[in-house]
Parts: sequence; structure tokens; C-alpha cells
Amino acid sequence: MTHSYQGSCLCAAVRYELLMPPKAVSHCHCSQCRKGHGAAFATYGSVPRSEFRILSGAENITAYASSEAVLRQFCSHCGSTLFWSKSQGDHADWISVALATLDTLFIPTKQRHVHVEFGTTG
Repeated sequence: MTHSYQGSCLCAAVRYELLMPPKAVSHCHCSQCRKGHGAAFATYGSVPRSEFRILSGAENITAYASSEAVLRQFCSHCGSTLFWSKSQGDHADWISVALATLDTLFIPTKQRHVHVEFGTTG
């Protein structure tokens, strides 16, 4: 049985769905994730782009290129950090989702902390 995971931003202007459980669950402590989330770290899980879809509100998604290869996306209304992805290299066909925006319960079986050295950029 396939299980999907629904998610949304704080104001619900953007709604999305993952068609599989997120993989590579990471708590990233890099300076970009900390600043983007306003927290000590950001928790992301990734799925292939083919397993991800925007259900509504695509016009409310704003993008920011935080580096040459990384695009971060957020809601233009409430500012919720939603996704990031690479435009080139390994895993360019995957999208990483801010797991705190999931509305469906998801409990990862494996997780890790990355870029824990204070001030690293990731």
C-alpha cells in the first residue's frame, strides 16, 4: 500500500504531496539553514522530483538561489521555508522538504545531524 504525505505552509497558501516517505532525513546546522529557519537547525527529508507534487498555490512559491547550485523555495505570503534543491550535480533530480511543514505524521527510521560545526555554510 502506497502512503502519501501531505504538507503546507503556515498560511496554507501552498499545499504539496509526497508520494513516498522522505529519505535522507537530516538536521542541518549550517548557517544558511539556521538563518533560513530562524532556529538552531533545519530538518529536511528528500524525495525524487517524480514523487513530489504541488497540490495548490504554486504561484505563491518564491525562490532564492542561496548558492550557484542550490535553490531555496518559500511561501511568498507567510514566509514559511518549504523546499530546497540542487540545480546540478548529484541528486539534482531530488527535492528536499522542510519536514516541519508536513501535515501528515511522519516518523523517520533513520536521521542524522550535518554541519554541526558552528558557522559552517553547508
